[in-house]
Amino acid sequence: MSLTAVILAAGKSTRMKSKRPKALHEVCGKPMLHYILQACYDAGVTRILLVVGHGKDEVIDAFRYDDRIRFIDQTEQLGTGHAARMCVPELEKVKGDVFLLAGDVPLIRGQVLQTLLQQHKFEDAAASMATAVLDDPTGYGRIVRDDKGDFLEIVEQLDATPEQREIREIFPSYYCARVPDLLFALSKLTNENKKSEYYLTDIYGILRKAGKKVVAVQAATYEDVLAPNTRQQLADADFVMQERIHRALREGGVTIVSSANTYIEAGVTIGPDTVIEPFTFVGRDTSIGSDCCIGPFASVPRESIVPEGTTISGNISYENTMLSRGSGS
Repeated sequence: MSLTAVILAAGKSTRMKSKRPKALHEVCGKPMLHYILQACYDAGVTRILLVVGHGKDEVIDAFRYDDRIRFIDQTEQLGTGHAARMCVPELEKVKGDVFLLAGDVPLIRGQVLQTLLQQHKFEDAAASMATAVLDDPTGYGRIVRDDKGDFLEIVEQLDATPEQREIREIFPSYYCARVPDLLFALSKLTNENKKSEYYLTDIYGILRKAGKKVVAVQAATYEDVLAPNTRQQLADADFVMQERIHRALREGGVTIVSSANTYIEAGVTIGPDTVIEPFTFVGRDTSIGSDCCIGPFASVPRESIVPEGTTISGNISYENTMLSRGSGS
């Protein structure tokens, strides 16, 4: 059975002071939305319902090549629940389970979604969520549990009591639900809160009150939940992603002499026994062969192909690389 994901990517970049749609701000050379899509595909998703709004033409243009995506227009910004409601006509055609995700969580991993889906099915739940425990939960919806540890509700920080704000278990907007139960809950959403918005988080309380099983799975880490709203938070996400890129390359047999002085964008492949010397930049989607020495002080353009056994010191030139798709800018 095919697996569908709804991704909410209609947001603005107000706190980043940018006209660019929030989901298109880059982390390690690729839009935040790219990583969310990749995590979905890693988890087995075959179809995406992508809700667009602010700057929708830019978002559509950036991902129009992906025929797994169906773009859904949210003309009014009335909250996350309203955004999900825009997908109802498409969801009515879907069977089984569906993920619902925010479009600004670039550190999401397919492994977390797989764990969430497995537990969701094991528990035979109507809806499930991945949660994380943070030292500082400020800004996130809190997970309220009963005396037995079972899920009760999610309370947004703005609506939380002082006692509820002390809760450290948070919800980073990783949803999983059976489609019929999701459709039922979406039909019952109201905007009776301080923002007068339709909160998608309310679907869990609605389902629980209807006698449906809701499960909260502690599957995410503090790294997974970062949703950048400011330039500083975007830089924080970039730092974590850069560490992941370096770690994966090292595990594949690459030597990176100095992580602090090396920047490698996403989608780069490097063969074993290649050494990346300090003060080196490698652009996204570049392919570097094995037994190379790159740097020091090298800048490899995006989408380059560097043959096996190449040595590059200083800026790259056409004598020691082939540009695979245009100028590499």
